[in-house]
Amino acid sequence: MAAQIVMYIGQVSKDILKWPRPLSPPVVKLEMRTNAEYGMPSTHAMAATAISFSFFIATMNQYKYPFELGLVAAFVFSTLVCLSRLYTGMHTVLDVIGGALISAVLLVLLYPAWDMIDHLLLTSPFCPLFSIVVPLVLCYNYPKLDYYSPTRGDTTTILGAAAGATVGFWLNNQYNQTAPVYASESFQLGFPLISTKVVVVLAKFFVGILVVLLTRWLMKNVVLGVLGYRYKFPIRDLEARRRLEVEVPYKFITYSSVGFTATVIVPLLHELLGLE
Repeated sequence: MAAQIVMYIGQVSKDILKWPRPLSPPVVKLEMRTNAEYGMPSTHAMAATAISFSFFIATMNQYKYPFELGLVAAFVFSTLVCLSRLYTGMHTVLDVIGGALISAVLLVLLYPAWDMIDHLLLTSPFCPLFSIVVPLVLCYNYPKLDYYSPTRGDTTTILGAAAGATVGFWLNNQYNQTAPVYASESFQLGFPLISTKVVVVLAKFFVGILVVLLTRWLMKNVVLGVLGYRYKFPIRDLEARRRLEVEVPYKFITYSSVGFTATVIVPLLHELLGLE
């Protein structure tokens, strides 16, 4: 949830501030897809800071590892992502610093309410409705630009995936389908057991990836087919797919299905296949 809020604020801030990306030349840009987006703040820097430090904060009391090691790992990961944005020529130093600072401030503000938010999202009967309606309203009311930018589509993708995952976690909690917790165990594994666990982990990974990719492919074609029939455009018409009434439902439904599949369908499939 914290990463979702951080990313939405970052994406919207870009289109409100409208600070251009570094000029090329003199900067050599190694990535062109996001060249149509504005630069300030760097959402990569925001995401890296939010994800790495959220993961550190969430796990430091759940698993046994040195506090300093976790802190350094989170700092190094976020720093490497920030440096990569400078290396590819997509952001200025100010964009990156601004993104990291905004993310850090939001984490500090949200941290006291983490437990309460988690409890509500897992137990409230209104969670599915809230998780779907609020992101949809935000996507449909995204700031309008004079030209097309992928930021609205990217934002819809992020919010859609998070909405699907949130509904999935809520559903799992209702039926107590939670993963086993290894909170305070010290693992003493021999080589054969390690090998077996590696095989199981790899099998779970590839099964999960395959199911998620199939879900994305299926939902993308189904939703685009329905919208194409409704608004009279061919599925491969990129300009039509950029229209508000097409882009938002297409991306939101597709990626909310992906998020739901990853949190509900994939674990159930792992259980059926004995990959536990």
